[in-house]
Amino acid sequence: MSSTKQLNNRSGGNASKKKCPLAMGLEDIAPLVRTVEEIPEPITTVIKGNIPSWINGSFLRNGPGKFEFGKDNFNHWFDGMALMHRFYIHDGEVTYSSRFLRSDSYVRNSEKDRIVVCEFGTMAMPDPCKNFFSRFLSRFKIPKATDNASVNFVKYKGDYYVSTETNYMRRVDPQSLETKEKVDWSEYIAVNSATAHPHYDREGASYNMGNSYGKGGFFYNIIRVPPPEKVAGEDKADFSGAQVLCSIPASDSRKPSYYHSFAIIPSALPLSLCCVTAAMSENYVVFIEQPIKLDLLKFMLFRIQGKSFDKVMTWEPQYDTIFHVVHRHTGEQSKVKYSAPPMFTLHQINAYEDKGFLVMDMCCGDDGDVIGDFTLENLRRGPGEEMDKFYNSMCRNLPRRYVLPLTVTDDTPSDQNLVTLPFCQATAVKTGCGKVLCTHEELYDEELFQYGGLEFPQINYAHYNARPYRYYYACGFGHLFSDSLLKMDLETKKLKAWRHPGLFPSEPVFVPAPNATEEDDGVVMSIIITPRTEKSTFLLVLDAKTFTELGRAEVPVNIPFGTHGVFNEKQ
Repeated sequence: MSSTKQLNNRSGGNASKKKCPLAMGLEDIAPLVRTVEEIPEPITTVIKGNIPSWINGSFLRNGPGKFEFGKDNFNHWFDGMALMHRFYIHDGEVTYSSRFLRSDSYVRNSEKDRIVVCEFGTMAMPDPCKNFFSRFLSRFKIPKATDNASVNFVKYKGDYYVSTETNYMRRVDPQSLETKEKVDWSEYIAVNSATAHPHYDREGASYNMGNSYGKGGFFYNIIRVPPPEKVAGEDKADFSGAQVLCSIPASDSRKPSYYHSFAIIPSALPLSLCCVTAAMSENYVVFIEQPIKLDLLKFMLFRIQGKSFDKVMTWEPQYDTIFHVVHRHTGEQSKVKYSAPPMFTLHQINAYEDKGFLVMDMCCGDDGDVIGDFTLENLRRGPGEEMDKFYNSMCRNLPRRYVLPLTVTDDTPSDQNLVTLPFCQATAVKTGCGKVLCTHEELYDEELFQYGGLEFPQINYAHYNARPYRYYYACGFGHLFSDSLLKMDLETKKLKAWRHPGLFPSEPVFVPAPNATEEDDGVVMSIIITPRTEKSTFLLVLDAKTFTELGRAEVPVNIPFGTHGVFNEKQ
Protein backbone atom coordinates (compact mmCIF):
# COMPACT_ATOMS: atom_id res chain seq x y z
CA MET A 1 0.00 0.00 0.00
CA SER A 2 1.34 3.47 -0.86
CA SER A 3 2.16 5.92 1.93
CA THR A 4 -0.69 8.22 0.83
CA LYS A 5 -3.23 5.43 1.04
CA GLN A 6 -1.89 4.34 4.41
CA LEU A 7 -2.26 7.90 5.70
CA ASN A 8 -5.79 8.23 4.38
CA ASN A 9 -6.77 4.97 6.05
CA ARG A 10 -5.46 6.18 9.39
CA SER A 11 -6.48 9.83 9.45
CA GLY A 12 -9.58 9.93 7.30
CA GLY A 13 -7.85 11.57 4.33
CA ASN A 14 -5.50 14.47 3.78
CA ALA A 15 -7.64 17.38 4.89
CA SER A 16 -5.12 19.96 3.73
CA LYS A 17 -5.32 18.68 0.17
CA LYS A 18 -9.12 18.60 0.16
CA LYS A 19 -9.70 22.07 1.61
CA CYS A 20 -7.22 24.16 -0.38
CA PRO A 21 -8.65 25.27 -3.73
CA LEU A 22 -6.89 24.02 -6.84
CA ALA A 23 -4.29 26.34 -8.32
CA MET A 24 -4.48 27.15 -12.02
CA GLY A 25 -2.06 28.97 -14.28
CA LEU A 26 1.01 28.89 -12.02
CA GLU A 27 3.92 30.80 -13.49
CA ASP A 28 7.46 29.74 -14.28
CA ILE A 29 9.71 29.82 -11.19
CA ALA A 30 12.86 28.38 -12.77
CA PRO A 31 14.67 31.74 -12.25
CA LEU A 32 14.37 31.18 -8.48
CA VAL A 33 16.69 28.17 -8.69
CA ARG A 34 19.36 29.27 -11.13
CA THR A 35 23.04 29.97 -10.58
CA VAL A 36 23.94 33.62 -9.95
CA GLU A 37 27.13 35.63 -9.55
CA GLU A 38 28.44 36.71 -6.15
CA ILE A 39 28.79 40.41 -5.27
CA PRO A 40 31.76 40.51 -2.84
CA GLU A 41 31.99 44.31 -2.51
CA PRO A 42 28.95 46.16 -1.07
CA ILE A 43 26.83 48.01 -3.60
CA THR A 44 24.29 50.73 -2.93
CA THR A 45 20.55 50.20 -3.26
CA VAL A 46 17.76 52.49 -4.40
CA ILE A 47 15.43 53.36 -1.53
CA LYS A 48 11.73 53.79 -2.23
CA GLY A 49 9.46 54.83 0.60
CA ASN A 50 11.08 54.97 4.02
CA ILE A 51 13.42 52.59 5.83
CA PRO A 52 13.04 53.50 9.55
CA SER A 53 16.24 55.11 10.83
CA TRP A 54 16.12 53.06 14.04
CA ILE A 55 16.89 49.85 12.08
CA ASN A 56 20.67 49.46 12.31
CA GLY A 57 22.37 46.16 11.58
CA SER A 58 22.93 43.35 9.12
CA PHE A 59 20.20 41.24 7.61
CA LEU A 60 22.12 38.01 6.87
CA ARG A 61 20.61 35.35 4.62
CA ASN A 62 21.76 31.94 3.41
CA GLY A 63 20.67 29.52 0.70
CA PRO A 64 21.63 27.59 -2.45
CA GLY A 65 23.17 29.73 -5.21
CA LYS A 66 25.08 27.48 -7.65
CA PHE A 67 23.45 24.42 -9.17
CA GLU A 68 26.01 22.99 -11.60
CA PHE A 69 29.72 22.45 -12.19
CA GLY A 70 30.86 21.89 -15.76
CA LYS A 71 28.43 19.46 -17.36
CA ASP A 72 27.22 18.09 -14.00
CA ASN A 73 23.95 19.36 -12.51
CA PHE A 74 22.62 18.95 -8.99
CA ASN A 75 19.31 17.12 -8.63
CA HIS A 76 17.74 18.75 -5.58
CA TRP A 77 17.25 22.34 -4.45
CA PHE A 78 19.00 21.56 -1.14
CA ASP A 79 22.17 20.58 -3.06
CA GLY A 80 23.08 24.00 -4.47
CA MET A 81 26.28 25.57 -3.16
CA ALA A 82 25.81 27.98 -0.24
CA LEU A 83 25.54 31.66 -1.16
CA MET A 84 25.61 34.13 1.74
CA HIS A 85 23.86 37.53 1.51
CA ARG A 86 24.20 40.69 3.59
CA PHE A 87 21.89 43.70 3.57
CA TYR A 88 23.56 46.33 5.76
CA ILE A 89 21.02 48.87 7.08
CA HIS A 90 22.14 52.14 8.66
CA ASP A 91 20.33 55.48 9.06
CA GLY A 92 17.74 54.64 6.42
CA GLU A 93 20.30 53.53 3.80
CA VAL A 94 21.03 49.96 2.64
CA THR A 95 23.95 48.23 0.91
CA TYR A 96 24.09 44.68 -0.45
CA SER A 97 26.86 42.10 -0.83
CA SER A 98 27.10 38.34 -1.29
CA ARG A 99 29.72 35.60 -1.34
CA PHE A 100 29.79 31.91 -2.06
CA LEU A 101 30.89 29.87 0.92
CA ARG A 102 34.36 28.50 0.15
CA SER A 103 33.52 25.10 1.60
CA ASP A 104 35.60 22.04 0.79
CA SER A 105 32.67 20.91 -1.36
CA TYR A 106 32.68 24.16 -3.36
CA VAL A 107 36.47 24.20 -3.76
CA ARG A 108 36.78 20.56 -4.81
CA ASN A 109 33.90 20.80 -7.26
CA SER A 110 35.39 23.99 -8.72
CA GLU A 111 38.87 22.48 -9.10
CA LYS A 112 37.53 19.43 -10.95
CA ASP A 113 34.81 21.40 -12.78
CA ARG A 114 32.36 18.63 -11.98
CA ILE A 115 30.41 17.38 -8.94
CA VAL A 116 32.77 15.30 -6.79
CA VAL A 117 31.09 15.69 -3.37
CA CYS A 118 27.77 13.97 -2.61
CA GLU A 119 24.88 16.16 -1.49
CA PHE A 120 21.38 15.46 -0.15
CA GLY A 121 19.84 14.56 -3.52
CA THR A 122 22.90 14.15 -5.74
CA MET A 123 25.33 11.24 -5.75
CA ALA A 124 28.78 12.18 -7.04
CA MET A 125 29.93 9.82 -9.77
CA PRO A 126 33.35 8.09 -9.60
CA ASP A 127 36.26 9.82 -11.31
CA PRO A 128 36.08 8.89 -15.00
CA CYS A 129 39.88 9.10 -15.21
CA LYS A 130 40.27 6.14 -12.87
CA ASN A 131 40.32 2.60 -14.18
CA PHE A 132 37.22 0.42 -13.98
CA PHE A 133 38.41 -1.46 -10.86
CA SER A 134 39.07 1.78 -8.92
CA ARG A 135 35.68 3.18 -9.88
CA PHE A 136 34.00 -0.06 -8.79
CA LEU A 137 35.72 -0.06 -5.38
CA SER A 138 34.82 3.60 -4.80
CA ARG A 139 31.14 2.63 -4.56
CA PHE A 140 31.89 0.68 -1.38
CA LYS A 141 33.24 3.74 0.44
CA ILE A 142 30.82 5.67 2.63
CA PRO A 143 30.95 9.24 1.28
CA LYS A 144 32.21 11.97 3.58
CA ALA A 145 29.50 14.34 4.78
CA THR A 146 29.31 17.63 2.93
CA ASP A 147 30.31 20.94 4.48
CA ASN A 148 28.08 22.87 2.06
CA ALA A 149 26.47 24.87 4.87
CA SER A 150 23.57 26.44 2.96
CA VAL A 151 20.76 26.47 5.55
CA ASN A 152 21.30 29.13 8.22
CA PHE A 153 23.50 31.66 10.00
CA VAL A 154 24.17 30.58 13.61
CA LYS A 155 26.20 31.84 16.56
CA TYR A 156 28.48 30.08 19.04
CA LYS A 157 30.64 31.80 21.66
CA GLY A 158 30.19 35.16 19.94
CA ASP A 159 31.25 33.95 16.48
CA TYR A 160 29.06 33.51 13.41
CA TYR A 161 28.91 30.26 11.48
CA VAL A 162 26.90 28.98 8.56
CA SER A 163 25.44 25.54 9.03
CA THR A 164 23.51 22.71 7.47
CA GLU A 165 22.42 19.35 8.94
CA THR A 166 25.74 17.46 8.88
CA ASN A 167 28.49 17.54 11.51
CA TYR A 168 30.32 20.33 9.65
CA MET A 169 29.98 24.11 9.94
CA ARG A 170 32.04 27.02 8.66
CA ARG A 171 32.98 30.08 10.67
CA VAL A 172 32.39 33.28 8.69
CA ASP A 173 33.00 36.99 9.03
CA PRO A 174 29.50 38.54 9.29
CA GLN A 175 30.69 41.82 7.70
CA SER A 176 32.85 40.67 4.77
CA LEU A 177 31.18 37.22 4.47
CA GLU A 178 34.68 35.74 4.24
CA THR A 179 34.90 31.97 4.79
CA LYS A 180 37.05 30.90 7.71
CA GLU A 181 37.84 27.50 9.24
CA LYS A 182 35.73 24.37 9.13
CA VAL A 183 34.37 22.99 12.41
CA ASP A 184 33.60 19.31 12.98
CA TRP A 185 31.14 18.74 15.84
CA SER A 186 32.51 15.23 16.43
CA GLU A 187 35.88 16.69 17.47
CA TYR A 188 34.23 18.35 20.47
CA ILE A 189 31.34 16.09 21.42
CA ALA A 190 30.10 12.59 20.59
CA VAL A 191 27.54 13.47 17.91
CA ASN A 192 27.66 12.90 14.17
CA SER A 193 25.32 15.69 13.06
CA ALA A 194 23.58 18.82 14.34
CA THR A 195 20.62 20.93 13.31
CA ALA A 196 20.87 24.31 11.60
CA HIS A 197 18.60 25.87 14.27
CA PRO A 198 20.57 26.31 17.52
CA HIS A 199 19.24 28.47 20.35
CA TYR A 200 20.74 30.89 22.86
CA ASP A 201 20.20 31.88 26.48
CA ARG A 202 20.66 35.32 28.03
CA GLU A 203 24.18 34.45 29.23
CA GLY A 204 25.30 33.59 25.68
CA ALA A 205 25.25 29.79 25.92
CA SER A 206 24.12 27.97 22.78
CA TYR A 207 22.05 24.81 22.46
CA ASN A 208 21.68 22.37 19.62
CA MET A 209 20.70 18.80 18.92
CA GLY A 210 22.69 15.97 17.34
CA ASN A 211 22.52 12.25 16.72
CA SER A 212 24.67 9.46 18.08
CA TYR A 213 24.63 5.74 17.40
CA GLY A 214 26.33 2.93 19.30
CA LYS A 215 25.80 -0.35 21.10
CA GLY A 216 23.00 1.18 23.14
CA GLY A 217 21.07 2.17 20.02
CA PHE A 218 20.30 5.47 18.33
CA PHE A 219 19.99 8.66 20.42
CA TYR A 220 18.83 12.24 19.89
CA ASN A 221 21.19 14.36 22.02
CA ILE A 222 20.60 17.86 23.40
CA ILE A 223 23.96 19.61 23.53
CA ARG A 224 25.12 22.86 25.13
CA VAL A 225 28.00 25.14 24.19
CA PRO A 226 28.95 27.53 27.05
CA PRO A 227 29.12 31.33 26.72
CA PRO A 228 32.19 32.97 25.12
CA GLU A 229 35.39 33.14 27.14
CA LYS A 230 37.78 34.27 24.42
CA VAL A 231 41.24 35.61 25.12
CA ALA A 232 41.65 39.13 23.76
CA GLY A 233 42.84 39.04 20.17
CA GLU A 234 42.12 35.34 19.74
CA ASP A 235 40.52 34.54 16.39
CA LYS A 236 39.58 30.90 16.04
CA ALA A 237 36.63 28.60 16.51
CA ASP A 238 36.10 27.62 20.14
CA PHE A 239 33.77 24.81 21.21
CA SER A 240 35.53 23.85 24.42
CA GLY A 241 33.15 22.88 27.21
CA ALA A 242 30.45 21.53 24.88
CA GLN A 243 28.47 18.79 26.61
CA VAL A 244 25.45 16.52 26.22
CA LEU A 245 22.61 17.66 28.48
CA CYS A 246 20.39 14.66 27.81
CA SER A 247 20.03 11.75 25.39
CA ILE A 248 16.65 10.62 24.09
CA PRO A 249 16.61 7.04 22.78
CA ALA A 250 14.92 6.55 19.42
CA SER A 251 11.70 4.56 19.50
CA ASP A 252 13.14 2.36 16.74
CA SER A 253 16.94 2.40 16.51
CA ARG A 254 16.82 0.90 13.03
CA LYS A 255 14.64 3.72 11.77
CA PRO A 256 15.33 6.97 13.62
CA SER A 257 13.36 10.09 12.73
CA TYR A 258 14.46 13.05 10.66
CA TYR A 259 14.21 16.44 12.38
CA HIS A 260 15.01 19.97 11.24
CA SER A 261 14.64 21.97 14.47
CA PHE A 262 14.02 21.48 18.19
CA ALA A 263 13.17 23.34 21.39
CA ILE A 264 15.22 24.06 24.50
CA ILE A 265 16.11 27.66 25.41
CA PRO A 266 15.00 30.01 28.23
CA SER A 267 12.71 32.88 27.43
CA ALA A 268 15.00 35.90 27.28
CA LEU A 269 17.14 36.27 24.14
CA PRO A 270 19.38 38.97 22.70
CA LEU A 271 17.41 41.13 20.26
CA SER A 272 20.03 40.49 17.58
CA LEU A 273 19.03 36.84 17.44
CA CYS A 274 15.28 37.29 17.49
CA CYS A 275 14.65 35.63 14.12
CA VAL A 276 15.71 32.10 15.02
CA THR A 277 12.91 29.63 14.28
CA ALA A 278 12.08 27.59 17.37
CA ALA A 279 9.54 26.56 19.95
CA MET A 280 10.26 26.04 23.62
CA SER A 281 9.07 25.97 27.18
CA GLU A 282 10.63 27.58 30.24
CA ASN A 283 11.17 24.20 31.87
CA TYR A 284 10.86 21.53 29.18
CA VAL A 285 12.47 20.30 26.02
CA VAL A 286 10.03 18.62 23.65
CA PHE A 287 11.54 16.53 20.89
CA ILE A 288 9.07 15.57 18.17
CA GLU A 289 9.80 12.11 16.79
CA GLN A 290 7.90 12.06 13.51
CA PRO A 291 7.26 9.37 10.89
CA ILE A 292 9.88 10.68 8.43
CA LYS A 293 12.34 7.85 8.94
CA LEU A 294 16.00 7.31 8.09
CA ASP A 295 16.43 3.67 7.15
CA LEU A 296 19.90 2.75 8.46
CA LEU A 297 20.06 -0.43 6.38
CA LYS A 298 19.38 1.57 3.24
CA PHE A 299 21.96 4.09 4.38
CA MET A 300 24.64 1.40 4.44
CA LEU A 301 23.62 0.19 0.99
CA PHE A 302 22.81 3.43 -0.80
CA ARG A 303 26.39 4.16 -1.91
CA ILE A 304 26.78 0.71 -3.45
CA GLN A 305 23.47 1.15 -5.24
CA GLY A 306 24.46 4.61 -6.49
CA LYS A 307 21.57 6.32 -4.68
CA SER A 308 21.61 9.73 -3.01
CA PHE A 309 20.82 10.44 0.64
CA ASP A 310 17.28 11.61 -0.01
CA LYS A 311 16.41 8.03 -1.00
CA VAL A 312 17.22 6.93 2.58
CA MET A 313 14.38 9.08 3.97
CA THR A 314 10.90 7.56 3.83
CA TRP A 315 7.47 8.73 4.99
CA GLU A 316 6.03 5.90 7.10
CA PRO A 317 2.63 6.93 8.50
CA GLN A 318 2.14 3.54 10.13
CA TYR A 319 4.17 5.13 12.96
CA ASP A 320 2.58 7.62 15.36
CA THR A 321 4.13 10.99 16.13
CA ILE A 322 5.75 10.88 19.58
CA PHE A 323 6.38 13.89 21.84
CA HIS A 324 9.38 13.25 24.10
CA VAL A 325 9.20 15.63 27.07
CA VAL A 326 12.45 16.28 28.96
CA HIS A 327 12.98 18.60 31.92
CA ARG A 328 15.47 21.19 30.73
CA HIS A 329 17.25 21.66 34.06
CA THR A 330 17.55 18.05 35.23
CA GLY A 331 17.61 16.16 31.92
CA GLU A 332 14.97 13.81 33.28
CA GLN A 333 12.56 12.39 30.72
CA SER A 334 8.85 12.25 31.42
CA LYS A 335 7.48 8.78 32.06
CA VAL A 336 4.30 9.78 30.22
CA LYS A 337 4.25 8.69 26.59
CA TYR A 338 2.58 11.42 24.54
CA SER A 339 1.61 10.58 20.97
CA ALA A 340 -0.49 11.92 18.09
CA PRO A 341 -1.61 10.63 14.69
CA PRO A 342 1.13 10.78 12.03
CA MET A 343 2.20 14.23 10.87
CA PHE A 344 5.43 15.95 9.96
CA THR A 345 6.82 19.33 10.96
CA LEU A 346 9.88 21.31 9.93
CA HIS A 347 9.38 24.50 11.94
CA GLN A 348 7.70 25.25 15.24
CA ILE A 349 6.01 28.58 15.95
CA ASN A 350 6.09 28.84 19.76
CA ALA A 351 5.47 26.84 22.94
CA TYR A 352 4.67 27.82 26.51
CA GLU A 353 3.34 26.47 29.80
CA ASP A 354 -0.18 27.42 30.89
CA LYS A 355 -2.01 26.15 34.00
CA GLY A 356 -0.27 22.77 34.03
CA PHE A 357 -0.32 22.29 30.26
CA LEU A 358 2.38 22.55 27.63
CA VAL A 359 1.01 24.37 24.58
CA MET A 360 2.90 23.75 21.32
CA ASP A 361 2.16 25.56 18.05
CA MET A 362 3.80 24.40 14.83
CA CYS A 363 3.47 24.17 11.06
CA CYS A 364 2.41 20.64 10.16
CA GLY A 365 1.74 18.53 7.10
CA ASP A 366 0.11 15.17 6.52
CA ASP A 367 2.56 13.79 3.96
CA GLY A 368 6.29 13.79 4.71
CA ASP A 369 7.14 12.77 1.14
CA VAL A 370 6.93 16.46 0.26
CA ILE A 371 10.62 16.98 1.23
CA GLY A 372 11.72 14.79 -1.65
CA ASP A 373 9.50 16.69 -4.10
CA PHE A 374 11.76 19.77 -4.20
CA THR A 375 13.96 18.45 -6.98
CA LEU A 376 15.28 20.95 -9.49
CA GLU A 377 13.43 19.07 -12.20
CA ASN A 378 10.12 19.71 -10.44
CA LEU A 379 10.93 23.32 -9.61
CA ARG A 380 11.95 24.05 -13.19
CA ARG A 381 8.79 22.70 -14.78
CA GLY A 382 7.45 25.16 -17.29
CA PRO A 383 4.11 26.86 -16.64
CA GLY A 384 1.02 25.00 -17.71
CA GLU A 385 -1.11 21.99 -16.84
CA GLU A 386 1.85 19.84 -15.72
CA MET A 387 3.04 22.44 -13.20
CA ASP A 388 -0.49 22.99 -11.87
CA LYS A 389 -1.11 19.26 -11.48
CA PHE A 390 2.17 18.74 -9.62
CA TYR A 391 1.53 21.60 -7.18
CA ASN A 392 -2.05 20.50 -6.51
CA SER A 393 -0.84 16.97 -5.68
CA MET A 394 1.32 18.26 -2.81
CA CYS A 395 0.13 18.53 0.77
CA ARG A 396 -0.10 21.96 2.40
CA ASN A 397 1.57 22.79 5.68
CA LEU A 398 -0.88 24.39 8.10
CA PRO A 399 -0.59 25.78 11.66
CA ARG A 400 -1.69 23.47 14.49
CA ARG A 401 -1.76 23.52 18.29
CA TYR A 402 -1.05 20.49 20.46
CA VAL A 403 -1.60 20.61 24.23
CA LEU A 404 0.18 18.19 26.58
CA PRO A 405 -1.08 17.81 30.18
CA LEU A 406 1.96 17.82 32.48
CA THR A 407 0.38 16.27 35.57
CA VAL A 408 -0.70 12.83 34.34
CA THR A 409 -0.53 10.17 37.07
CA ASP A 410 -1.85 6.66 37.66
CA ASP A 411 -4.96 8.24 39.17
CA THR A 412 -5.68 10.40 36.13
CA PRO A 413 -8.98 9.23 34.58
CA SER A 414 -8.87 7.52 31.19
CA ASP A 415 -11.00 8.05 28.09
CA GLN A 416 -11.81 11.70 28.73
CA ASN A 417 -10.35 14.95 27.46
CA LEU A 418 -7.76 16.25 29.94
CA VAL A 419 -7.36 19.66 28.28
CA THR A 420 -9.29 22.22 30.32
CA LEU A 421 -7.83 25.44 28.88
CA PRO A 422 -10.62 27.86 27.88
CA PHE A 423 -11.47 28.18 24.19
CA CYS A 424 -9.04 25.37 23.30
CA GLN A 425 -10.15 22.69 20.88
CA ALA A 426 -7.06 20.47 21.21
CA THR A 427 -7.57 17.24 23.15
CA ALA A 428 -5.43 14.88 25.20
CA VAL A 429 -6.85 11.55 26.34
CA LYS A 430 -5.18 9.03 28.63
CA THR A 431 -5.46 5.70 26.80
CA GLY A 432 -3.55 3.42 29.15
CA CYS A 433 -0.91 3.33 31.82
CA GLY A 434 1.30 6.36 31.20
CA LYS A 435 0.01 6.90 27.65
CA VAL A 436 -1.73 10.01 26.32
CA LEU A 437 -3.11 10.45 22.80
CA CYS A 438 -3.24 14.06 21.57
CA THR A 439 -5.26 15.62 18.77
CA HIS A 440 -4.64 19.12 17.49
CA GLU A 441 -6.55 22.35 17.14
CA GLU A 442 -6.38 24.17 13.78
CA LEU A 443 -4.87 27.65 14.19
CA TYR A 444 -6.50 29.21 11.15
CA ASP A 445 -9.78 29.67 9.33
CA GLU A 446 -10.56 29.04 5.68
CA GLU A 447 -9.25 32.46 4.64
CA LEU A 448 -5.76 30.91 4.78
CA PHE A 449 -6.56 28.47 1.97
CA GLN A 450 -6.44 31.17 -0.68
CA TYR A 451 -2.76 31.54 0.23
CA GLY A 452 -2.09 27.79 -0.05
CA GLY A 453 -0.94 27.03 3.50
CA LEU A 454 2.09 28.50 5.23
CA GLU A 455 5.66 27.88 6.40
CA PHE A 456 8.73 29.70 7.77
CA PRO A 457 6.87 30.99 10.87
CA GLN A 458 8.35 33.76 13.00
CA ILE A 459 7.22 35.59 16.15
CA ASN A 460 8.37 38.51 18.30
CA TYR A 461 10.89 36.03 19.63
CA ALA A 462 12.89 38.23 21.96
CA HIS A 463 9.86 39.08 24.12
CA TYR A 464 7.25 36.36 23.55
CA ASN A 465 9.12 33.11 23.07
CA ALA A 466 7.92 30.60 25.71
CA ARG A 467 5.10 32.96 26.70
CA PRO A 468 1.48 33.34 25.67
CA TYR A 469 1.44 35.35 22.47
CA ARG A 470 -0.99 36.61 19.85
CA TYR A 471 0.77 37.09 16.52
CA TYR A 472 3.02 35.18 14.20
CA TYR A 473 4.35 35.87 10.72
CA ALA A 474 4.93 33.40 7.89
CA CYS A 475 5.19 32.81 4.16
CA GLY A 476 2.10 31.76 2.25
CA PHE A 477 2.70 29.01 -0.30
CA GLY A 478 0.32 29.59 -3.19
CA HIS A 479 3.08 28.20 -5.40
CA LEU A 480 5.94 25.72 -5.00
CA PHE A 481 7.82 28.59 -3.36
CA SER A 482 6.25 31.27 -1.16
CA ASP A 483 4.30 33.97 -2.97
CA SER A 484 2.94 35.99 -0.01
CA LEU A 485 3.72 37.22 3.48
CA LEU A 486 1.17 36.60 6.22
CA LYS A 487 0.43 37.91 9.71
CA MET A 488 -1.86 35.66 11.79
CA ASP A 489 -3.88 36.83 14.80
CA LEU A 490 -4.34 33.81 17.07
CA GLU A 491 -7.19 35.40 19.03
CA THR A 492 -9.36 35.90 15.97
CA LYS A 493 -7.66 33.45 13.55
CA LYS A 494 -7.79 36.26 11.02
CA LEU A 495 -4.84 37.23 8.90
CA LYS A 496 -3.30 40.16 7.08
CA ALA A 497 -1.41 39.53 3.86
CA TRP A 498 1.13 41.14 1.54
CA ARG A 499 0.84 39.58 -1.91
CA HIS A 500 1.60 40.81 -5.42
CA PRO A 501 1.64 38.74 -8.63
CA GLY A 502 5.12 37.76 -9.73
CA LEU A 503 6.80 38.58 -6.39
CA PHE A 504 8.23 35.79 -4.22
CA PRO A 505 9.22 36.70 -0.61
CA SER A 506 11.73 35.00 1.65
CA GLU A 507 11.17 34.02 5.27
CA PRO A 508 9.84 37.07 7.21
CA VAL A 509 11.95 38.41 10.07
CA PHE A 510 10.39 40.46 12.88
CA VAL A 511 12.51 43.22 14.43
CA PRO A 512 11.02 44.97 17.48
CA ALA A 513 11.01 48.75 17.62
CA PRO A 514 13.03 50.46 20.36
CA ASN A 515 11.04 50.74 23.59
CA ALA A 516 8.15 48.79 22.06
CA THR A 517 5.17 48.32 24.38
CA GLU A 518 3.02 46.07 22.18
CA GLU A 519 3.74 42.63 20.74
CA ASP A 520 3.54 43.74 17.09
CA ASP A 521 5.33 47.08 17.50
CA GLY A 522 8.18 46.77 14.99
CA VAL A 523 8.87 45.83 11.40
CA VAL A 524 8.88 42.67 9.30
CA MET A 525 11.64 42.32 6.70
CA SER A 526 11.86 39.98 3.73
CA ILE A 527 13.86 39.67 0.51
CA ILE A 528 11.55 39.81 -2.52
CA ILE A 529 12.58 37.96 -5.68
CA THR A 530 11.17 38.93 -9.07
CA PRO A 531 11.49 36.11 -11.64
CA ARG A 532 9.50 38.07 -14.25
CA THR A 533 12.06 40.87 -14.29
CA GLU A 534 15.85 40.60 -14.41
CA LYS A 535 17.93 42.10 -11.61
CA SER A 536 15.13 43.75 -9.67
CA THR A 537 15.38 42.09 -6.26
CA PHE A 538 14.50 44.24 -3.24
CA LEU A 539 14.52 44.22 0.54
CA LEU A 540 10.97 44.85 1.78
CA VAL A 541 10.19 46.51 5.12
CA LEU A 542 6.61 46.22 6.41
CA ASP A 543 5.00 47.87 9.43
CA ALA A 544 4.35 44.80 11.57
CA LYS A 545 1.19 46.25 13.12
CA THR A 546 -0.64 47.27 9.94
CA PHE A 547 1.28 44.94 7.60
CA THR A 548 1.61 47.72 5.06
CA GLU A 549 4.78 48.64 3.20
CA LEU A 550 7.05 51.26 4.74
CA GLY A 551 9.84 51.07 2.19
CA ARG A 552 12.02 48.93 0.00
CA ALA A 553 15.69 48.84 -0.98
CA GLU A 554 16.07 47.82 -4.63
CA VAL A 555 19.28 46.08 -5.66
CA PRO A 556 20.16 45.39 -9.33
CA VAL A 557 21.08 41.72 -8.93
CA ASN A 558 19.44 38.31 -9.22
CA ILE A 559 19.09 36.34 -5.96
CA PRO A 560 17.91 32.72 -5.82
CA PHE A 561 15.24 31.59 -3.38
CA GLY A 562 16.94 31.10 0.00
CA THR A 563 16.44 29.38 3.33
CA HIS A 564 17.10 31.05 6.69
CA GLY A 565 19.00 33.91 8.23
CA VAL A 566 19.24 36.40 11.09
CA PHE A 567 19.06 40.10 11.77
CA ASN A 568 22.20 41.10 13.66
CA GLU A 569 21.71 44.42 15.42
CA LYS A 570 24.47 47.01 15.02
CA GLN A 571 26.69 44.68 12.97
